[in-house]
Amino acid sequence: MKIQALGGCCKKSTANYENAVEAAKLCGVTDEVEHVSDMNEIMKLGVMATPGLVINGKVVSSGRLLTTKQIVDLIEKAK
Repeated sequence: MKIQALGGCCKKSTANYENAVEAAKLCGVTDEVEHVSDMNEIMKLGVMATPGLVINGKVVSSGRLLTTKQIVDLIEKAK
């Protein structure tokens, strides 16, 4: 399972990444959560607002900070 947390080094993007890492652990995902901060890469994914979250190549959230529980729910749906 490929999980990407999108966003630069702002507080919300960092928190979103940390929540994604925690959610992945809770769901038993052994793959590393990728933190994508390159705006060109983020734009290629079609995301115009960060923080964002991509699971298996599908943008599941953009422009808002997700809680760990919200990310767990999204990972479970993607399985």
